[in-house]
Amino acid sequence: MTEISHRYPRVAEYLENEVGFEKWSQCHYLRLRYNITTTNMVESLNSMLVNVKDFPYVALLDVIQEKMSKWWNDRRIVAMTITAPLTPSRESEFRPRFAQSNGRHTLQLNPVTYHVKGGELEGVVDIFNKTCTCKEFDIDKLPCVHAIAVAHHAQVSVYSLVSPYYTKEYYVLAYDETIYPVGSQSQWDVPNEVATRVVLPREVKEGKRGRPKTSRFPSVGEFRKRKNCCGKCGAYGHYKTKCNSQTGSTEGNQPTDVPV
Repeated sequence: MTEISHRYPRVAEYLENEVGFEKWSQCHYLRLRYNITTTNMVESLNSMLVNVKDFPYVALLDVIQEKMSKWWNDRRIVAMTITAPLTPSRESEFRPRFAQSNGRHTLQLNPVTYHVKGGELEGVVDIFNKTCTCKEFDIDKLPCVHAIAVAHHAQVSVYSLVSPYYTKEYYVLAYDETIYPVGSQSQWDVPNEVATRVVLPREVKEGKRGRPKTSRFPSVGEFRKRKNCCGKCGAYGHYKTKCNSQTGSTEGNQPTDVPV
């Protein structure tokens, strides 16, 4: 916040006084980090289906089912081969904190609360509620360096302080089920009330002239490469009719990321 105040005073004043820290700073957010709905999963599926999105509905569903079945099986195999207590990504994030926790002075304040000194930031850890004043333990549900120091001091297993959702057992359970193919359409058991239902095509308004748009609109701040290339100078970003180059030089013939 100090750096923002130094470089952009008006922005810092707006964020601090009008917006509030809890709406843009993760450590001040009052809810859990993983109960927020985002569009990341939708973007991943869109990327997966970019070449098959024009398939008929039944064929499209078969592609989705086949891909999901492969994903589930691949992740199940990975989960079964894990030997560490945590998932690979959490374990790789967790391990470096052990060395960072060395040399910190720990003072017990009551049966469950400890004060940890040393390093750039002190912390007060509650091992019962699994919280720390640095907020890293609260948000990530993974012990911070202060909590690890407390666990060593109190002779408590560090892994007992980790959220169960990061453990190997939960990782295996997440992909325990098998996604089976639907089978041939002739073998479907369709209820009579569904089979007799008449589904009319949706009303389609007359669209704009020209080819229909097949790509989605880019998000704010998203960059795409321009594909138009000048036939005269070879540069991207303009056409031959609007080229100001006096020679046929190909200098700058590289695609550049520009906002659209």
